[in-house]
Amino acid sequence: MDSLTEIKKNISFEELTGISKPLLKWYDENRRILPWREEATPYRVWVSEIMLQQTRVEAVKPYFERFMRALPDIGALAEAKEEELLKLWEGLGYYNRVRNLQKAAIQIVESYGGEMPASYEALLTLSGIGSYTAGAIASIAFGIRKPAVDGNVLRVVSRLRADERLISDAKVKLSVEEDLERTMPADRPGDFNQALMEIGACVCIPNGAPLCGECPLKEICKANRLGRQQEFPRKEGRKPRTIEEKTILLVRDGERIAVRKRKAKGLLAGLYEFPSLEGYRSAQEVAAFLNRNGISPIRIRQIEDAKHIFTHKEWHMKGYLIRVDELEKGLPGADTADWLMIEPQQTQTAYPIPSAFGTYSKYLDIRLGTWKSEED
Repeated sequence: MDSLTEIKKNISFEELTGISKPLLKWYDENRRILPWREEATPYRVWVSEIMLQQTRVEAVKPYFERFMRALPDIGALAEAKEEELLKLWEGLGYYNRVRNLQKAAIQIVESYGGEMPASYEALLTLSGIGSYTAGAIASIAFGIRKPAVDGNVLRVVSRLRADERLISDAKVKLSVEEDLERTMPADRPGDFNQALMEIGACVCIPNGAPLCGECPLKEICKANRLGRQQEFPRKEGRKPRTIEEKTILLVRDGERIAVRKRKAKGLLAGLYEFPSLEGYRSAQEVAAFLNRNGISPIRIRQIEDAKHIFTHKEWHMKGYLIRVDELEKGLPGADTADWLMIEPQQTQTAYPIPSAFGTYSKYLDIRLGTWKSEED
C-alpha cells in the first residue's frame, strides 16, 4: 500500500459527491460582492489571492483598489520600483508576497509576453504560486477544473467527513485536492472553489461555533450529524512564539526623524524602521549609546510600550522620544552609520515603515510634517 493510499484510509471520496448542487445554489444567493470577483481577470484574481493570504477580506479591499490604480497590469508590476511596491503593500505584512509577485510578473513578461499563462502547470512555475493560488487562478480566471484548497476549504471538508487526519499533513491536503477535483463541476469550477472558500470564511468559521443552521451542507455534514463540529479539523499544537525585547529610538533632529533600512533578507526585509537597541534599555543607557556615536541628546523621554505579533515571534518594545542637536554633518558613529534623517512625510512615499512600528509612527503627524509630542 503506497503512502497516499494509506493516508486516504477510511475516508471516502463518495462523501463529497453530493455537495456541488446545494453549494452552488447557496453561493448564487449569498456570495459577497468583491472587486476581484466582479471583474475576474487573471491579473486581478492573482493579486487578490496573494493579498488574501493571511489577511482578512475587508482589510484587503482598499489595498487591492489602490494597487490596481497604481499598477493596473502585469507589465506595470514588472517595472515598478521596490520602494513603490513596498509602500503599496505597507500594512498588509508578509512582504515577501509582493516581492514574489514582481518576480512572477517579470517571468510572465519574459516567458509569456506579459499575459498570464492559461495553464495550471505553467502557473505553478511562477514565483510565489503554489497549488492553492494556481488552482484559484486556473479555475476562476480560465475555467480550468482544478481545486483551490486553503485552510478554509480544508476545515469545511474535514467537518463534512469528520476526518480524523491532521490537516497540517501535506499528504492530507493532496488527498483532499484529488477528491475535490473529481467532484467539482466542469462548467463552474471557479464558482465551486469560491463557494467552498465562502462557506469556510462566513459559515463554517474557524473560531467559535460554526453557523450550521445557515449552512447548505448541514444535512450532508458528518460532524454536524455527530454533534462534533468543533472537534474538526484536527491540528498539531502550535509551538510557542519566541519573544524578542527591543528599545525603539524616535530620534528627532529639528523636523527630521531617524530611520534605517532593514537587511535585504529575513523578517521585514528591505523595509525602513526606527533605530532600535536589543533588549530593554534605560534612558541612561540610551544616552550613553548616542554619546558613543557622536550624537548629543538634548532630551530623552520614555513613551509607551508596544507589542507586535508575527507568526513565529513577538516583539515587545519599549520606546523613547529623543531630541538631539542638529546633525548637519550626518551620523558619524559606527553604530549609526546606516541611519538616515528624513522628513516625516517621506514615509508616505520613499521610506515605507511596516505596521509593526504603528504605535510609534503615531508620534509623527505625517500629514502636517510635525511631531506629536507633549513636550513641544
